[in-house]
Amino acid sequence: MIKLLTKVLFVFLLFFCLLFAYIFVDLKGPEPDPYTSPTTINDITQLNSIEVDRVITPTSIEDIVTAIKTTSGPISIGGGRYSQGGQTAYPDSLHLDMRAFNKVLNLDVAQKQITVQSGITWRDLQEVIDPQNLSVKIMQTYANFTIGGSLSVNVHGRYIGEGPIIRSVESIKLVTADGEIKDASATENSEMFYSAIGGYGGIAVIAEVTLNLVDNVKVKRVTQKMTLHEYAEYFSNNIRNDESIVFHNADIYPPNFMDIRSVSWIKTDEELTIKQRLIAKNKDYTWQPKLAEFVADSNFGKWLRQYVLEPVLYSFDAVQWRNYEASYDVNELEPKSRRTHTYALREYFVPVESFDRFAIEMADIFKRHNANIINVSVRHALPDSGSLLAWARTEVFAFVVYYRQGISNGAQQEVKLWSQEMINAAIAEQGAYYLPYQLNATTEQFMNAYPNYQQFFELKQKVDPNYRFRNKLWQQHFEVYKNAISDLKYE
Repeated sequence: MIKLLTKVLFVFLLFFCLLFAYIFVDLKGPEPDPYTSPTTINDITQLNSIEVDRVITPTSIEDIVTAIKTTSGPISIGGGRYSQGGQTAYPDSLHLDMRAFNKVLNLDVAQKQITVQSGITWRDLQEVIDPQNLSVKIMQTYANFTIGGSLSVNVHGRYIGEGPIIRSVESIKLVTADGEIKDASATENSEMFYSAIGGYGGIAVIAEVTLNLVDNVKVKRVTQKMTLHEYAEYFSNNIRNDESIVFHNADIYPPNFMDIRSVSWIKTDEELTIKQRLIAKNKDYTWQPKLAEFVADSNFGKWLRQYVLEPVLYSFDAVQWRNYEASYDVNELEPKSRRTHTYALREYFVPVESFDRFAIEMADIFKRHNANIINVSVRHALPDSGSLLAWARTEVFAFVVYYRQGISNGAQQEVKLWSQEMINAAIAEQGAYYLPYQLNATTEQFMNAYPNYQQFFELKQKVDPNYRFRNKLWQQHFEVYKNAISDLKYE
């Protein structure tokens, strides 16, 4: 009887939300972007329009080599364009749009390894490995990203017992600034391996990738709500060393940031509640973006999410394939328009023992700035295996912040203020901030958060002496470093 009443309540609430959306908001899909030239590169936030000189779409590694050898100017590299601060483009550069460079080159089912061209998306890779009952070992939550882009930013996901994606990479094939093809791994050209992964297109073009895979398994959702200050101990006692858990995250509820919900997906032999093996491509997401906007619009929306919508949602049993849980589409969050405001991400990493201190400081910063935070998702990561720009130098918690902001200069400056305060809070805990987002950090903050920056920049000068691989991230930080070194030579 209780389950029946719960389901009735859920249907009623879903109807209410849909009715609200139909009455107050046009439920058509996202508006098309206004016309831009084929040489205009932007990202999903629509805040970073950059005009490049020319765009080419390689389909073979020879195309990449030829593009490098027959030109002499700056080169930028882009994939799915989900970074949010110009990390894929540079003014007047030759832009390599890698999305057509997307073939599967080899699948070794027995060894559980796959080799692909770097422009393939995770979702397309899943189409190939799922029939073999294999699954990606480490990836981000959404499957739209290209694999080369994911390696360039050294992504992570919700995988317990894992961490940065570099921990699942067997080897890569690179094209250097002089057009040379190099194989790189932890044992071969290791300096290039550990700098290209997490190197944001600054070292070489990541052309091919060999990934280690794991078995696809059925997983069951288990949730637990608690106060924020109970979470660290709960995680240590119940999550950290449980090898049956595949995915785990915990959502901190705004605007008070005092409660948190743990969500784990555990290996199971129970009957599936969702029969599909993968989430269908090109689904029509209509009510999900509107519901997200409703939550962003007011504290009442946030209250309704915390105390009504999610309790009902999580009252349902959920058993599905690991691959299904790993095939989410970012379109489920895409608003109809980004003309007056946009949605964006920030991410901060702190050692696990710093969870409580950082969470308190984070809440204070968000409240003081009246930041419109929609969600803070906590993830866990084991230490990086050696990348020079490692964001997980130790075992860390990641605080993934999803928020809405205005697009005016004033609104962007306000985000910059709280973002820099958040970075300082992470650095104070010997942590870091994530680099794929808006470029609000100072170069001093970058150097403090990434103490191996000098080794990375020295290698870049060695393998890219003419500074061909560029984007707005390296314009901000590497050019400052170059100018400082140049000034020292003349003193």
